[in-house]
Amino acid sequence: MMSLGIVLALNHLYDNWTIAGTMSAVYILAVSAVTPFYARLFDRLGQRRVGFPVLALQVASMLVFAFAAMARVPIAVLFVLAVLMGLCQFSIGALVRTRWAYALRGNPDASLLNTAYALEAAVDEIVFILGPILAAFLATSVSPVSQLFVPTFAAGIGGAVFFSLRNTAPPVIEVVEVKPAPSDDVDVLRAASRGPETGSDTAVTLDSGGLRTPRRPNRSVLTYPGIGPLLAVFVVFNISFNAFDVSMTADYKALGIEKFLGLQLAMFALGSCIGAIIFGTRKLKGSNWSQMVGFLCLLTCGYVMFRLSMDYLIVLGVLEVLAGLCVSPLFATGNLIVKDIVPEGSLTEGLSWVTTAGTVGTSLGSTIAGVVVDHAGPHAGLMIPWIATACAIPIALLGWRLSRRGSDKAGKAVEAVEASL
Repeated sequence: MMSLGIVLALNHLYDNWTIAGTMSAVYILAVSAVTPFYARLFDRLGQRRVGFPVLALQVASMLVFAFAAMARVPIAVLFVLAVLMGLCQFSIGALVRTRWAYALRGNPDASLLNTAYALEAAVDEIVFILGPILAAFLATSVSPVSQLFVPTFAAGIGGAVFFSLRNTAPPVIEVVEVKPAPSDDVDVLRAASRGPETGSDTAVTLDSGGLRTPRRPNRSVLTYPGIGPLLAVFVVFNISFNAFDVSMTADYKALGIEKFLGLQLAMFALGSCIGAIIFGTRKLKGSNWSQMVGFLCLLTCGYVMFRLSMDYLIVLGVLEVLAGLCVSPLFATGNLIVKDIVPEGSLTEGLSWVTTAGTVGTSLGSTIAGVVVDHAGPHAGLMIPWIATACAIPIALLGWRLSRRGSDKAGKAVEAVEASL
């Protein structure tokens, strides 16, 4: 909501869409740059220890920006404040998903985590439905900058409550009590006869409740098989969302029916919310990668239908609800893939990288769609969503292959260790 609030505030204050859009993009890119850094701090030092100080900086920077915009300070100063505000943001969604994984660890029903992630996605979609409507109302009916204070207070109050919850906070180091084997144990005697093993950098560890313990200390999340293509998928297909928004905004403006734009865009989010509920209550067949590829194919077909029906607004609204059914499951499967690949101690960092990739994609979508719409019109702009989503499909297939190859190597390592015992 903050990025939309920036656009609405700057356009009302300075009557310049270019400045408003550019400042919003700068803010988003600043957020993207620091999100993985904060995630690593949360993983290494703990959510509560890091959360309160960073939350205080976040709220303070948001308040400074809002009051500066109200005072109409020079544009250059606002740009600097927007960057500083972005540098103080962290991904609360990644922290929530990490807590879900920790709270449900060891549960024999693995589908519960799918349900939890889907529930969170549904709540996110409710925010995406109501947020733009509330922001537009405040900007036009109360004050051009009033919508900037809503996410500020929401972040402050919600963040304080979240970090005060101790029971669901994952520990920095989970202590496990291990009873030593007696000195005359067969395995102990066998290991002592072989002596210490050196030169092997492959450590095989057991899973704890489905969360994999780290093989190597301080290993970057980006080096795990499949993570790179997964992030590329999120960058590419997230281009479609803001490209769709920009193209439809231009189309509605040309038709002179801008007052119905919020309702039209809400249809997409409504479908996504319904999709999250369905995904969370159904156990689908196949791996998470196969489900992601399937959802990408369905969403691509939906975007093609958007382009063909964009002049028939009622039909388009129905198609938005149907295509939106795939959106939340796409994000949920992406988060589940990260949970399956990265170790427990780096889960927040891994989930934050997914959020960062999506943020970069949406920023690119606004930029690309703006250029296309200016030069070729909204009909050409609405070609971008299906092209971007279609391009994400082969990348997902590559990630699926790399991930399976990495799993096969891990399985062989386990077999080799078991054979040597």
